[in-house]
Amino acid sequence: MIEINTRLVMATTNRGKLKELKTLFKDDKIELATLRDFPDLTMPEETGLTFAENAQLKARAVVEATGCWTLSDDSGLLVDILNGAPGVYSARYAGPQASDSENNRKLLQVLTNTPDDKRQAAFVCVLVLASPTHDEYLFTGECRGRIARTAAGSQGFGYDPIFLPAPDYSRSMAQLTPEEKSEISHRGQALRQLKLGLNP
Repeated sequence: MIEINTRLVMATTNRGKLKELKTLFKDDKIELATLRDFPDLTMPEETGLTFAENAQLKARAVVEATGCWTLSDDSGLLVDILNGAPGVYSARYAGPQASDSENNRKLLQVLTNTPDDKRQAAFVCVLVLASPTHDEYLFTGECRGRIARTAAGSQGFGYDPIFLPAPDYSRSMAQLTPEEKSEISHRGQALRQLKLGLNP
């Protein structure tokens, strides 16, 4: 059993991720903090070749700077026909400062001539929970689906408006309620694994 008896720092400034991560701990007596509570903390460049490597880079940097338990996340979209792209570059697919809508537009443009049966993709999430004594626990989740032809929905963030989760592909991830998304999403799966580690 993993026991967090002090502050837990969530190593992200992404509001969408923070909202999803915070829901995991809403019933726990754990003091939550974010990177906004440490404005002088400089995060490392995400130079890892995998989601796990990037999540570890972030977790280790925050633990070193704060001495607190840290939960970091690295996640993204892997499109089968693009050999896993955008992958670890999901957040900056259309450029270093690209917005979610710019990344979505680029991906839709790249896949313009790709038929529906060749648009399979997966959201992948890796969470790293790191302790002040440098123990690390990894949790992963994956949600399969395919890329839509147009964006739809106003919920969620990132590629949610153009991702149609399996098996029915009837609604984009951004058209699901937060509760529906949590049930099937890559981050929801990883968070449930983490929750089991905290409360087996």
